[in-house]
Amino acid sequence: MRMLTATVAALTLAAAAVPVAAAAQPGPPATDGVWRMDGYGTVLVLGGGALQEYQTTSVSCLKGDTSRQTGPGTYATTDGSVLTVRTAHDRDHALLAADSSVGHRKLHRLSALPADCGRPAATDPRTAFDVFWQTFEENYPFFAQKRIDWQAVRDRYRPLVHKDTTKDELFGILSRMVRPLYDAHVVVVDGDRRFGQVRPGTQMPSPQLDARVKKFIEAHDLKNASHRQDFGAGRITYADLPGDLGYLRISGFGCYAGDDAPYTAEQAELDRALNTVLTAGRTERLKGLVIDVRVNGGGADTLGIRIAQRLTDTPYTAYAKRARNDPADPARHTRPEPVPVVPAAAPRYTGPVAVLTGGSTVSAGETFTQALIDRPGRTVRIGQATQGVFSDVMVRYLPDGLVFALPNEEFLTRTGRTFDGTGIPPQLTEPVFTKEEFAKNRDSAFDRAVGLLGGRG
Repeated sequence: MRMLTATVAALTLAAAAVPVAAAAQPGPPATDGVWRMDGYGTVLVLGGGALQEYQTTSVSCLKGDTSRQTGPGTYATTDGSVLTVRTAHDRDHALLAADSSVGHRKLHRLSALPADCGRPAATDPRTAFDVFWQTFEENYPFFAQKRIDWQAVRDRYRPLVHKDTTKDELFGILSRMVRPLYDAHVVVVDGDRRFGQVRPGTQMPSPQLDARVKKFIEAHDLKNASHRQDFGAGRITYADLPGDLGYLRISGFGCYAGDDAPYTAEQAELDRALNTVLTAGRTERLKGLVIDVRVNGGGADTLGIRIAQRLTDTPYTAYAKRARNDPADPARHTRPEPVPVVPAAAPRYTGPVAVLTGGSTVSAGETFTQALIDRPGRTVRIGQATQGVFSDVMVRYLPDGLVFALPNEEFLTRTGRTFDGTGIPPQLTEPVFTKEEFAKNRDSAFDRAVGLLGGRG
């Protein structure tokens, strides 16, 4: 998202200079110009073939990401997603959507780029500290819930930062500031170094944990299974279990087609897996389906919705999404936007489902779990509470080169409840991949699900 202020000025002057006889000629797209986003602390500049992000607080305005225009109102991001911007009821209001994210973000046109965005940012350590602290102050929704006095954090740590503070020292200070949040969506990055913290008593998903669990499941849970198949670079596994039951394991909602694959390729690979697994013959035969997201590192929420669409014949609402929308008042949010689940135009399974969850069920793994709470039909959650992080992640840059991330959204149930911090609780509690379970070659949550779906408990 990168475009200079001069380009916007040039577009404005060019439009003013067009002769009357040329008024019928095509002009700049309706979405070109400067926009402020509701919530998210973001200003966007569209035009000149690009979308430039500016990350703003009351004390700063820094250039963020650049997206390349690929068509009218569409922009490709560096991570393979596609952004779409469309005007709403008039030229001064628009909506932005990302193909890998659910919901929309509202935009309001500005007459010009804010003056702060056109000035070079200071790069001294205290400026970096102030931008970091202020970004959390204006966007993080959960200080009260987690009983964190953020002003007291500033009072404690800012005196430690001075003009000679090294980047290494600042990385340590910022990491200590956010450690008590125990929020897996809060990250501080300096090159190859990364600080993150999960909820106490849980383990963050990793390739090593995933490989260990997958090997254990193959040896224990799937030893009598048939028609076992892997999809999506091994992140999706399906097998038929004895007793006309099915087992679907999903270890992430992305990276199915390679690390740098566009979202369309990820979606196509997921569709290929679902079309192979959920055939008309199998969906008619299955008496129950175990869906295992106990080790799931997250990804695209839209892929979780895509799976939910294959598990219902009746439209319903997965959840509603809102963002914090007042820098001074953490209780004010954007209007909640319902996220629908519409039955897919493909073979669907609508019978009983058991969802296996645990503390290593993270982010999009959790929004997928939440999307099944109100699923029409019999659905039960078995295992342990999920990690407790649902929001899209705001990636922010500091003027000295450090990078950090934080959440600013909430995903609401139909009763207005959120599960941030605590995670989504199971309905039936069982241990999940504990030392004792591994030592005794036992998978209590899986066994409970199979017994339940098979009519034995």
